[in-house]
Amino acid sequence: MGYTDQRFDVNLSILFTELPLLERPAAAAAAGFTAVELWWPWIDTPTPAQAELDALKKALEDAGTQLVGLNFYAGQLPGPDRGALSVPGEESERFRANIDVAADFAASVGCKALNALYGNRVEGVDPAVQDELALENLVVAARAADRVGAILLIETLNKPESPLYPLVSAPSAIEVVDKVNAATGLGNAKFLLDLYHLAMNDEDLSEVIEKYAAKTGHVQIADKPGRGAPGTGELPLEDLLDQLRKAGYDGYVGLEYKAADAAASFAWLPAEARAAR
Repeated sequence: MGYTDQRFDVNLSILFTELPLLERPAAAAAAGFTAVELWWPWIDTPTPAQAELDALKKALEDAGTQLVGLNFYAGQLPGPDRGALSVPGEESERFRANIDVAADFAASVGCKALNALYGNRVEGVDPAVQDELALENLVVAARAADRVGAILLIETLNKPESPLYPLVSAPSAIEVVDKVNAATGLGNAKFLLDLYHLAMNDEDLSEVIEKYAAKTGHVQIADKPGRGAPGTGELPLEDLLDQLRKAGYDGYVGLEYKAADAAASFAWLPAEARAAR
């Protein structure tokens, strides 16, 4: 057990960001990783030109990296936004325009997990109206994910860093997961369990794992405080990942932490354990 027993992937939207997008898969491969994940890379458009999608596909393939997770369009992320699907008007429409684009791209590279960030609360808009819009959009997204053999992920963020985001506890995200599955009958909506965000919310991480491992479709990690690499903070990440494995989770663990030098930041993980098995 331990870190060497996990299937890690590198989040190329938070690591290797000093490089242009198309050079990051090769950098991850040079560090020994074969699996990567991405936030939606084109923050200004939900519908990039096919040439841009093709170029990213080629970069992933040339590097020998498998994309294992992709966000749907989420507004300005990084930036002030935390998703678009519950934001009435233009942002919600952009999310809808992105659904098939993201799903088809995922299918083209064999990516089996699509993450739909819920979006912030909007001043002057009834939360119930936002939640109704969110469910409507998530149902469409779940069906699109299912069409390409993928799961739909719903993520908890943390209140200190995302004060306007409504899903800031594991149960709040699980409630949405259950609603989407009830509405579609597909069962492909899953929880994105991010140990850093949950820790920032002061949740009992062992209890969350025990309760929700069976509904978890993807895991992400960073240490706390600071959102750095494992070992830079106080979280017992190795033990928590062991617990997840024992609870039946055998999916990917995304490295979604900050590091000034990504390549140097992987010292905690032996080089021979970095390729996904």
